[in-house]
Amino acid sequence: MFRSKLNNAYKRTVSSMAFGGNSRFFSTAGDYTKLGGHPTLVKAGISNPNVFRNLSTAELYELGIGSNPTDPKTKKTVITSTGALAAYSGVKTGRSPSDKRVVREPSSEGDIWWGSVNVPLEEHSYEINAQRAKDYLNTRPRLYVVDAYAGWDAAYRIKVRIITCRAYHALFMQNMLIMPTEDELQRDFSNGADYTIYNAGEFPSNPLTKGVATTTSVDVNFAQKEMVILGTQYAGEMKKGIFTIMHYIMPQKGVLSLHASANEGETGDVTLLFGLSGTGKTTLSADPKRKLIGDDEHCWSDDGIFNIEGGCYAKCIGLTREAEPEIWDTIKFGAVLENVGFYNEHTRNVNFHDVTLTENTRLSYPLEFIPSAKFPAVGDHPKNIIFLTCDAYGVLPP
Repeated sequence: MFRSKLNNAYKRTVSSMAFGGNSRFFSTAGDYTKLGGHPTLVKAGISNPNVFRNLSTAELYELGIGSNPTDPKTKKTVITSTGALAAYSGVKTGRSPSDKRVVREPSSEGDIWWGSVNVPLEEHSYEINAQRAKDYLNTRPRLYVVDAYAGWDAAYRIKVRIITCRAYHALFMQNMLIMPTEDELQRDFSNGADYTIYNAGEFPSNPLTKGVATTTSVDVNFAQKEMVILGTQYAGEMKKGIFTIMHYIMPQKGVLSLHASANEGETGDVTLLFGLSGTGKTTLSADPKRKLIGDDEHCWSDDGIFNIEGGCYAKCIGLTREAEPEIWDTIKFGAVLENVGFYNEHTRNVNFHDVTLTENTRLSYPLEFIPSAKFPAVGDHPKNIIFLTCDAYGVLPP
């Protein structure tokens, strides 16, 4: 019954999109994309007048390739031979877990397992970093806002706002989150979002700030429902930041958050595939004989499972059409490639074996780029649970 109601709600959403509601590829009529001076931004300390919300893919392409990164050492964004957007994250080509901090404050202190993973940061130090990020964002020629949902189950989804100064970051998050219709945007985001991410990754943190070790700092504040990114342009920090937030929120609601992919067979049998990064979750979940629910982040409630995300984030080192045709075919207009090299800079044919910048080359694409994707991205209780491991030494991890 629950899943039937959710399916009907999704059909209504698709119907509104078909008549010019919201689309990943075409912005709708009206001024809802212009957000500069909006009370929710002013209250948050964002005074930049040139703020644009939920722009179309085409607009973000134009703005992305039309502006240079602040750091001259960061390669310029370009379009590949197949139409994907190739962007570059500068010095940081992967996440910076040792620079991640969680603000220690009374409302959440007792619910966090403090240690080498959840490293505490004083509230005052967070305020310094947050002000530093907002001051930088206010100096940029333009800002991009993404207002969207995390979580396909409406009973548990959260509203998320991303504020960034790089167009590719905005497109990346529009791929990775669940985009609202125009009606949903007006109804649910008029007063802002549940959580806001301030991505000022082009600007460094100050290692002299207490609790900050380097020029990179990624800070989560559960009391203020905010996240601040300084010193890293790697897009995956935003994705994992939202996953961190869901890890905190969902268990308090009796829901288990999972680092796993999921798909569904013809009879409705759901399979969960657990595994660390690089063990095959994305590849195996895109089985053309099964419906893809999601490739990386899910929640398991009393009603079944649901995907947190609206897209997939695949490793693409060594990617070939022969080995992974479903993923290969997503590399088109709307997809974002991160830190890839080319066989030829003139033709922009991507060399997926090029590790000049990093072995952690990445590909972001929306779920609908996979023909077998299921909408809404929910499923019943899993019947199969598989643990994937990439064991180079012949000894399984404990």
